[in-house]
Amino acid sequence: MAVVSPKSSKRKASEEAASPDSQQQASKKARTDSPEKEEDGPLEKTPLRIVPFPEKPAVLEERRGDIEFRVVNNDGSHDSFIVLTGLKCIFQKQLPKMPKDYIARLVYDRSHLSIAIVKHPLEVVGRKFAEIVFCAISSDQQVKGYGAHLMSHLKDYVKATSPIMHFLTYADNYAIGYFKKQGFTKEITLDKSIWMGYIKDYEGGTIMQCTMLPKIRYLEMGRMLLKQKEAVQAKIRAFSRSHIVHQAPKDWKNGVSKIDPLSITAIKESGWSPDMDELARQPRHGPNYNQLLHLLNDMQNHSAAWPFTQPVNRDEVPDYYEVILEPMDLSTMEEKHEKDMYPTPQDFIKDATLIFDNCRRYNNESTPYAKSANKLEKFMYQQIRNIPEWSHLGEGH
Repeated sequence: MAVVSPKSSKRKASEEAASPDSQQQASKKARTDSPEKEEDGPLEKTPLRIVPFPEKPAVLEERRGDIEFRVVNNDGSHDSFIVLTGLKCIFQKQLPKMPKDYIARLVYDRSHLSIAIVKHPLEVVGRKFAEIVFCAISSDQQVKGYGAHLMSHLKDYVKATSPIMHFLTYADNYAIGYFKKQGFTKEITLDKSIWMGYIKDYEGGTIMQCTMLPKIRYLEMGRMLLKQKEAVQAKIRAFSRSHIVHQAPKDWKNGVSKIDPLSITAIKESGWSPDMDELARQPRHGPNYNQLLHLLNDMQNHSAAWPFTQPVNRDEVPDYYEVILEPMDLSTMEEKHEKDMYPTPQDFIKDATLIFDNCRRYNNESTPYAKSANKLEKFMYQQIRNIPEWSHLGEGH
């Protein structure tokens, strides 16, 4: 066995013919090796740049603990009920075409699960108002003042037991007068975001608001107003003689006779003039006022009047006022009637017809809105024909 030195083996390998495999490996090595790297040494490595991943706000809030994803069902616990009620309100607000009772039934169903994003802290946030859902007194007890006294008790109780200072209610046409006497108004000052979607919206009802005064005890309101009246009258007496009772003229002892009112010293000193008397005797409203008022009330209480009780909401129907350039509704007619803007029944009919024509112009004839317009218009002319003086106005309708 021969001992081969490294030199001799190296020389022998170079002398031998290279195999095809070795040639292929050599060519691969030649292509990949860099002679410059061997001569100049290894190149410096370029540091890796970290590209930040843009996290979504929801992920960041969840990581901070501001929000929590929670699966809840109606298990009877207080926290679950708060979350489910919040879900119900959101669904009813964001899905206005879905029946509200259907949403509530599903959300509170004990066999259903819901997933909710809960923002901390989990608490019931008051909406700063209370809703009066039902308010009624037996018809045979309504003349005793029970309704007003009941409302005074309610106001004092709510003020004493909560920070609530506002009432909201949907009143039908028969209840509007009662609520007005109790301090309610059709002008809603609460922002819609506070109450919209949180109270029951009744078709054909009028939403009304009452804002309570913090310094008033409503059960003592009658006494307080009497004291205020006495204080005002005391101030008047300090500057006026209206409280002084004068003796009757001596001429009246011989029987009733015509005299000049200005010959009476007290009347002359009061600043009275015959023009004032004529002005006071003028009728407050036109001759057709009461008859038109009854007709308007009958129309407002009709079952087909629900689409026309209030102006069309611009937020709910954005393009309505682009199509309808002369809008009209029953509440606007009521305001115009109170201002004596309908001196004749023809003026009243003109605005009422505008309501029906606008509805049929904007809505297809097969819609419930157009059908309601036809029904209410037919009812109006039936009522007009029942009034002898106006019967000719209903001919042909």
